[in-house]
Amino acid sequence: MTALEPGLERSDEFEVEGRLLTDVGGTLSTEVLSTPGMIAMIERNAATLAFAHLPEGKVTVGFEVCVKHVAGAVEGQRCTVHATLREVIEGRKLRFDVEVLEGDRTIGFGTHERRVVDRG
Repeated sequence: MTALEPGLERSDEFEVEGRLLTDVGGTLSTEVLSTPGMIAMIERNAATLAFAHLPEGKVTVGFEVCVKHVAGAVEGQRCTVHATLREVIEGRKLRFDVEVLEGDRTIGFGTHERRVVDRG
């Protein structure tokens, strides 16, 4: 385990399926990655990155998400979610730059903040 410091990065792949999908109440002819699904994958990736560098008994909780969902990803596509820890404030406020890609195509991007809290 290393300390939380700016520059730490983590990527993860996921398939667009299941609870990540929406057909926007039946208005689309095919199911696509929902914005809440995209955000869930962003939060999971950032939380996993932070957790690997936290002392025992500490975890993080999501505090703010500011992302743009700029392209669609249909059911079955493979996407990559990436987080870079941009800033650590007072040892407990974590700011990440985040993005979701399908191949070279940007699906979403923005920032995400998490706070370090006691696990209890």
